[in-house]
Amino acid sequence: MKKEVRTVIYDDELRLEAYRFEGIMQPFQNHFHEYYVNGSVENGKRCLSCKNKEYTLQRGNIVLFNPGDNHACVQGDDGTLDYRALNISRESMLNLIEEVTGKRELPGFSENVIFDEEVTCYLRPLHEMIMKGFDDLGKEENLLLLISLLIQRYGQPFEQCIPECRDEIEEVYRFMEQHFSEHIYLDQICHLAGLSKSTLLWAFTKSKGVTPYSYFQNIRIGEAKKLLEQGLPLVEAALRTGFSDQSHFTNYFNRYIGVSPGVYREIFLTKENSEDKKHGK
Repeated sequence: MKKEVRTVIYDDELRLEAYRFEGIMQPFQNHFHEYYVNGSVENGKRCLSCKNKEYTLQRGNIVLFNPGDNHACVQGDDGTLDYRALNISRESMLNLIEEVTGKRELPGFSENVIFDEEVTCYLRPLHEMIMKGFDDLGKEENLLLLISLLIQRYGQPFEQCIPECRDEIEEVYRFMEQHFSEHIYLDQICHLAGLSKSTLLWAFTKSKGVTPYSYFQNIRIGEAKKLLEQGLPLVEAALRTGFSDQSHFTNYFNRYIGVSPGVYREIFLTKENSEDKKHGK
């Protein structure tokens, strides 16, 4: 059996994350990200569910996820998955779009799964340059050309990609984002929204594609990533984001992000040590 390899690199110059998964068999349950994802299936077959649509992913497919696009992915056969992706924050995307279009407004991808050889011709070499630590004009050039092409062919105003939802559900979203470090209960958010449990669960899941609990855990993991990037110990990151213990935290982090929190934290510690050596500290 092919050995699993999971690599994550943060590029300070481009301000984005590059993921490389090889030999992966792990299923990824329904979740979402707060950033944009441009990914490429290098090998293998997967069944993807995204915003209540089903797709069969195979070699050559490109996935485009907007922030908040709920998706789940499981094996489509007995083989493993090889996959590469770029994760771009909203702020970084705003800067890129301003460079490309002159307008500072978030885009939304109209398609979640595409097959586009020209997009692949920009995405793959860009990803390889980031993984190899290249620092030259070609890297930024490829990124701008990639984003320009995606916007021309699959772009639309971001607001059009946000599903309609009731004001009460939006209030619950805001409450969760403000209280991610606390224990919250279904009765509590039902009272806040003024909705019955069944109505809240139905409306919330229809809007986000995940249950309130899954959404809440996604928020926590997103906040934990920020703390780990600052070098905080795993135990402290877990406690600050409301996880009862490190084991529980590690389990959820790996399930949603695809690498353990220790591995993710080490990426930024290694980068910081390298910078210190470069400047003679």
